[in-house]
Amino acid sequence: MSLKTVCVPVASFSALQLVSVAVWLAFCSGCVSRSESDVVVYSALDEDFAAPILAAFERSTENEVGVIGKYDIESTKTVGLANQLIAEADAPRCDLFWNNEIMHTVRLQKLGILEPHDWRVPSTWPQDMVASDGTWCGFAARARVLLINTDLLPSIDERPTRVNELADPKWEQNCAMARPLFGTTATHFAVLRDIMGKEKTLELLESIHENAVVLSGNKQVAQAVSSGKVAWGLTDTDDAIIEKDLGYPVEIIYPDQQPEQPGTLRIPNTLAILKNAPHPVAAGKLADFLMTPEIEDRLAMGRSSQLPISKESKFPPAVLPSEPVRWMRVDFEAAAEDWDAWSKTLADLFAG
Repeated sequence: MSLKTVCVPVASFSALQLVSVAVWLAFCSGCVSRSESDVVVYSALDEDFAAPILAAFERSTENEVGVIGKYDIESTKTVGLANQLIAEADAPRCDLFWNNEIMHTVRLQKLGILEPHDWRVPSTWPQDMVASDGTWCGFAARARVLLINTDLLPSIDERPTRVNELADPKWEQNCAMARPLFGTTATHFAVLRDIMGKEKTLELLESIHENAVVLSGNKQVAQAVSSGKVAWGLTDTDDAIIEKDLGYPVEIIYPDQQPEQPGTLRIPNTLAILKNAPHPVAAGKLADFLMTPEIEDRLAMGRSSQLPISKESKFPPAVLPSEPVRWMRVDFEAAAEDWDAWSKTLADLFAG
């Protein structure tokens, strides 16, 4: 709503009119200087990927619905945006949260600050990609993969194939992983904690801490591999494909593919509408626009080469191998249990 200054002589009003004006002024004092048809999006997906898609939504409504995007450029942006949403829970400013991962979306779900939505996805949508209470839905995933330097590991038989090889003394200081305190690496080990149990996961992490080169993020891991500082590392498909596309001697391995192994973890983007959102109708329209095969294809074709969840997707991303991938079966809601205590444990372990 566009706000204007209105000046009128008070003496020209009756008592009833004065009451009406007072009510109108009180209402306007709580307004924000944007149209009621605007939808506010907090996006952890990088602006250069998200903004063109949000602009396409505006065009699809003939610009009747505008999008106001808030982005964060910090490496811990998902945590920062999630914490801001928690701080604003009593008076939300955001309508739709577009997270580029899932664990902090589940954290918001457990705090009760998300609104259920009727997600327009087919019955074949993976169960681990939709909230049990309908408060979020996952799409356009990244996979957790091993990136191999082929100059350092020319023989296929010598290359690692499992995540837990990060703890193998054979690879001491010659493999790398991001510090598991934020983003997809934190999500990965929260999932493993749910599958393996807390004690075994902590034992694995302690061994990795002693054995592997621990870096600040997945991008740094991918660059360490492509530059030959380490022979291989655990990273995300979007960071891995960049190094491959730049022509570095690297190959991508989808880990844990044998029948007795857990499979490769994929971590989706997630959408969630905030409870008591200022513009829930517009938020729902945007959510439905984003949760489509066409948008997944658009993200698959981009530099991040994201992995469509929809079987109606028509564009297989370049990062996928030719053979089918065994995906890990995940309960993200269970993995997020006791998140604060678990995070503190890992922060203490990886403090140095």
